[in-house]
Amino acid sequence: QVQLVESGGGLVQPGGPLRLSCAASGSIFSLNDMGWYRQAPGKQRELVAVIRSGGSTNYADSVKGRFTISRDNAKNTVYPEMNSLKPEDTAVYYCNINGVLIGTPLRAFDSWGQGTQVTVSS
Repeated sequence: QVQLVESGGGLVQPGGPLRLSCAASGSIFSLNDMGWYRQAPGKQRELVAVIRSGGSTNYADSVKGRFTISRDNAKNTVYPEMNSLKPEDTAVYYCNINGVLIGTPLRAFDSWGQGTQVTVSS
């Protein structure tokens, strides 16, 4: 009942910036955590950054100081601003959003995006 659409992936040179976005649509009553994960070939999926409904954020140590996550609640959208990208940031990036659906009774949801490829290479 909740669809996530990701955009903004692609090829970027080392040191360059890239901004992803993920928009949620559907029968949404409220949104809680909005986050991004990534999975590189041969590695497990890992948390990159998350922003909670109150605005608090958490980042993986590997991206602290380089990535900034923000959200636009009016648009149900989350944005990771990625700067100073490194080849080791190359991965498929997945959006993850959880919250509450419209309905009686209210029900929780936890949705994943389809993934977008980010490649950092010269």
